[in-house]
Amino acid sequence: MNTPVTSANLQSGRSPERQEFCLANASIVMPDHVLRGALTIVDGVIADIREGDAVPLGAVDCGGDVLMPGAVELHTDNLERHIQPRPKVDWPHDAAILAHDGELAGCGITTVFDAMRVGSIPTGKGRYRKYARELSREMMALRDRGALKISHYLHLRAEVCSETLVAELAEFDAEDRVGIVSLMDHTPGQRQFRNLDKFKAYVATKNGLSDQEFEAHCQRLYDLRQQFGDLHESKTVTEAARFGAVLASHDDTTSAQVAVSAAHGIRLAEFPTTIEAAEACRDAGIAIMMGAPNIIRGGSHSGNVSALELADLGLLDIVSSDYVPAALLLSAFRLAAVWDDLPRAVRTITEAPAQASALHDRGRVETGLRADLLRVATVADTPVVRGVWSQGRQVG
Repeated sequence: MNTPVTSANLQSGRSPERQEFCLANASIVMPDHVLRGALTIVDGVIADIREGDAVPLGAVDCGGDVLMPGAVELHTDNLERHIQPRPKVDWPHDAAILAHDGELAGCGITTVFDAMRVGSIPTGKGRYRKYARELSREMMALRDRGALKISHYLHLRAEVCSETLVAELAEFDAEDRVGIVSLMDHTPGQRQFRNLDKFKAYVATKNGLSDQEFEAHCQRLYDLRQQFGDLHESKTVTEAARFGAVLASHDDTTSAQVAVSAAHGIRLAEFPTTIEAAEACRDAGIAIMMGAPNIIRGGSHSGNVSALELADLGLLDIVSSDYVPAALLLSAFRLAAVWDDLPRAVRTITEAPAQASALHDRGRVETGLRADLLRVATVADTPVVRGVWSQGRQVG
């Protein structure tokens, strides 16, 4: 059973007692098959895997529930939703970070790369204010005080169509746990927003822009791309290397764009928007990530390629919750039904994202790896989280 590390033990100089527990009679999702068995966790690490439905004395009887690795989330905008729950409403940051952390833990996510935009447009309607440096420091302070339930890393979304990207990137260094840097270009009329009507519906509604203001906003973005785009792109590649971070592309649409990504050394493609781009990624050895909401809804809200279509074509490696944390686990079970292969589907939210982000100590049920685990039941084909462990500590 779990033995807590007490302040009395630490202050007396005695070593904390060994922390050990067992999850038994579970349907354990291994990398390529499902095993009925038991896991023993010792000091936050998977120590033993045994086949059979026996329940040792003191073990937790999972009753046949699925036991799988904790989910690894590479790109979520969920923190921004907590920081600003309504337009012009700024929520206290510590409270917002803790709420975000607790929500992810409750959804079975045990490792997250919190996506924060760098590259601002400080003035005018449709502006984007700088926030990433301050917010990331606040998050690291909470993490250092042991207030967070799960493992947090930074994902810097580098917006090349901006004014301040170079200066904002310079504020980060290798000690900030920047694990991913993605090259983003939201210039209207290409990539995610090839359809200007979709872009207008998204931006004008969000920022309350009139038709004239929207046209002026688009022109400003075109001008920024023309003035700074190439510089920002090359600087982002350089800075990602300085951080030791994985470099990702975002919304590649054409094979030519994928070729540029490959030349930068990119090995992770976030949300390619066409089959052409996904096929080019596969040919270039670039992992393909799509959004869980796209899977759940059966299509992209921006009118781009369906993630399920890519799944049918064998062009889907990783799934991200994007803007709905609870969608990540649900999407894996939807893919399991599509593929008739639960381990393959589970890999899209566990092993594949862990490997793509160079976290080789998690994402699989294997002895010696971190005990980041998720116990799941199903009700009417919907997964229900019954337990979450982060490095052997129950957090949900």
